[in-house]
Amino acid sequence: MTTRSVPIVDRVTDAFFALDTGFRFTYLNERAETLLKRSREELIGRVMWDEFPQTVETQFPEGFHRAMDEQVPVSFEIYHTHLETWFEAKAYPSESGLSVYMRDVSERKAQETTLAQHAAVVEAIRDAVVTLDRNREIVTVNGATEAVLGADRTALVGEHVETLTDQAGIADEDAVAIGRAITDVDVGNADRRQLELPYTGPDGDDRMGEFRFVPVEDNTATVAAVVRDVTDRHEYERVVTSLHEITRWLLESDDPEEICAIAVHSGSDLLELPISGVWLLEEEHGYLEPIAGTAGAYDEFGGLPRFNPGEGLVWDVFEAGEVERFDDLATVDDLYNPDTPIRSEIIAPIGTHGVLMTGSLEPDQFDETDVELLSTLVENTRAALDRAQRERVLRDRTAELERQTERLEAVAEVLSNDLQRQLEAVADALAADGTGAEGRTETEAGAGIETDEWEFPLAEDAVETTLDRAERLVDDVREFARNATAVGPRSRLRLESAVEDAVRDSRLDEDAVVVDAAAALRADPDRFVHLLETAFDSAVARAGADGDVTIQIGLVGFDDRGSRGFFVLDDAAEIPPTAHDRVLDPTADDDTAIDGLGLALVRAIAEAHDWTCTVTNGQNGGTRIEIRDITTLEQRIE
Repeated sequence: MTTRSVPIVDRVTDAFFALDTGFRFTYLNERAETLLKRSREELIGRVMWDEFPQTVETQFPEGFHRAMDEQVPVSFEIYHTHLETWFEAKAYPSESGLSVYMRDVSERKAQETTLAQHAAVVEAIRDAVVTLDRNREIVTVNGATEAVLGADRTALVGEHVETLTDQAGIADEDAVAIGRAITDVDVGNADRRQLELPYTGPDGDDRMGEFRFVPVEDNTATVAAVVRDVTDRHEYERVVTSLHEITRWLLESDDPEEICAIAVHSGSDLLELPISGVWLLEEEHGYLEPIAGTAGAYDEFGGLPRFNPGEGLVWDVFEAGEVERFDDLATVDDLYNPDTPIRSEIIAPIGTHGVLMTGSLEPDQFDETDVELLSTLVENTRAALDRAQRERVLRDRTAELERQTERLEAVAEVLSNDLQRQLEAVADALAADGTGAEGRTETEAGAGIETDEWEFPLAEDAVETTLDRAERLVDDVREFARNATAVGPRSRLRLESAVEDAVRDSRLDEDAVVVDAAAALRADPDRFVHLLETAFDSAVARAGADGDVTIQIGLVGFDDRGSRGFFVLDDAAEIPPTAHDRVLDPTADDDTAIDGLGLALVRAIAEAHDWTCTVTNGQNGGTRIEIRDITTLEQRIE
């Protein structure tokens, strides 16, 4: 290198350095100093491999030795890690050594990498991608185009875009819309255009496509068309919209069986699930009862089974509370029916109400979309059943409140009438003596003389009877006003002892009660004795003036395995069958009315214990009161 050439080389924008035949630096321009981060003074006369040992593991040694040995120019690309820069290195040999130029090609490498990545992405995606030039002729076609549109990619290149729309069976008016969208993007009227159009798929089936048109920067292509098969999404959106409409139908019903029927047939018609059924929990007995099923289910099985706790996948899924998909039942253990023709199924819990099951005779017939849509259906069904349950509870509560109101009004009437009768009895007795001074002579009365002979106009027993009746009435009203929550601690009672206590507090003779069998139960002692006492007083009241009545008490539900309880049978005047229900409510306006609340109080105390009370007639006359559903009642052997 001559001194005259140095200034020119120093002005070169590329990094330049020169090496002698021993690979010692003989010259560096300013750009090379910057790149190597060393000055000329530090490097001139130094061997490159000694000063930059890291280059030994790169392409520099191989390329430089080849250029020197074969006296041929070499060119290679190398990445400078510290500078994060790609360089193109070119070495030119001479008799005195090498002239090396280093050019920054990072931008070009980035473009090449981006283009390669784009090409790989375009080829890998499942959407059809076609690029067009300004003449609307096809420049490139990716592999997915054949799968989406059923077109031969090699035969399309160079053809007009109309060839593609014709092969895809796109309607003429839709093809015109595609042409307008391409033009808008090509001339810059829009950054992008998107259309959703029907077309014919590779198998000749009707499909729905999303056509997107965007500008591209290429040597020849100006517009790219991206076509995505959105048939499944379109169908999914249609089904979801329909499910929302079905939700309205579900929520309009308050009948659980109707709700289940809507859910099952919606799944059959809308989700194409022909073998489906709904089971609801029968709370009293604890099993899953079939409520509704599709025609396909009945045709295949002739009816739907009942599932008891622990039976089959249906019960397991219901208990777990999570939707389950079974792709092949042949690989599943513990089936309810090992010989079932069902091969795949989805079981979805409907909250705590029950389950919806759908099945297929073929394996692997359901996917995650089916699970998602079925989950939406059962969630809507759950909401409808919750609403129906709330409305049923509300109706029951409303009816109970109305019934309670009527009973309380009747209690008030009874109280008013009975107390009025007591007051009238006292008033009549006082009116029997105009002076109110029975026992004094006229002279004594006129002279204002007091005498120890004066007595209250009512006899002592009459006063006691009147006060006793009033006191009993107040007690009855107080007892009736107490509800189920007022039941005190329950303890174990002997039925015979409770009967003895009730007889002692009632108007019944001590020897008038016969207890057939010894028994024990758990109850609030005070309230249970009050129940018996009230039943006994009711019999005495119906016995007439002499009060002569006999009562038999026996057990029920032990021989016939019915609900356990006991009966109270009297031989007083029987209550007419038409009045059996009325006597269990407070009443004061018919021929069954007696002093106080009578049998209405008996029922109130029974219901407070969660027992049931009924009134019938005995086989030989009289009235029979039955108290049942006493789960703690036990027969004692003495």
